[in-house]
Amino acid sequence: MNEKLLKSAERKEQLLLTALTIPALISVTLIIVIPVGWLFSLSFLGKSGDFSLENYQKMIVYKSYFRVFKTTFNVSFLTTIFCILLGYPLAYFLSQVPKKLVGIFMITVLLPFWTSLLVRTYAWLVLLQKKGMINNFAIDMGIWETPIKLAHNLNGTLVGMIHIMLPFMVLPLYAAMQRIDRQTMQAASNLGASPIQAFWQIFVPLSLPGVAAGSLIVFILCLGFYVTPAVLGGGKVIMVSMQITAILEDQFNWGAASALGVVLLVTTFIFLLLASRFLKLDSIMFGKH
Repeated sequence: MNEKLLKSAERKEQLLLTALTIPALISVTLIIVIPVGWLFSLSFLGKSGDFSLENYQKMIVYKSYFRVFKTTFNVSFLTTIFCILLGYPLAYFLSQVPKKLVGIFMITVLLPFWTSLLVRTYAWLVLLQKKGMINNFAIDMGIWETPIKLAHNLNGTLVGMIHIMLPFMVLPLYAAMQRIDRQTMQAASNLGASPIQAFWQIFVPLSLPGVAAGSLIVFILCLGFYVTPAVLGGGKVIMVSMQITAILEDQFNWGAASALGVVLLVTTFIFLLLASRFLKLDSIMFGKH
């Protein structure tokens, strides 16, 4: 009798848990599954409205599509690298300052989130343009004589994207560094390691999960950027999202635009699968061992 009652209670609990997940499953289906399925279906529609692979064939035939994807991945990769170079020292500084001061310094990291992305992008345009504050200041100081083209190119795009994505790198890095036991560094010092040796041989390897998590977040988010490359790139840095918009505005071709979105989505999904295979995302994201 006791076993039957336990089994009956377990079944009721499972049914209750399943019922509680139904609203979430419905929301995911309406918000993600149906739109993505609609996107896939549109990508296989030709100009005549029949099933066709012409939208995908164009990506193979026309080299312009390859250049757009190459630019997208190059910009995302460079942004990720520079975010690591800038974010790691900043996260290390935050992990070493007294806890009373961490909140103050963390506000400076999170401050960009309080401002609209569009406002931040146009603020960089004001700073980087030929008659902007940076060029004027450099000329007045004698650093260079004529205005340098800092905006409407790859450099301006990278500056704007790094500024926007840097917090997404710092936060996972800071969380990973906070989990590092400080006694390991003390033990390395007691065993004769210099501070530099202890940092490179102990601290850096233990913080690599944070580097991997931050890099993955930054890279994936950069693949879908639109506003910053459109404003700071000046039409010279064309990413996939901008190409999709151009196809819809100029040709009103939903099939070709959907095919581009599908290819980017599948490529991102493959990248995530490879990352989960080789980087063990569960341990990186959630600290599991």
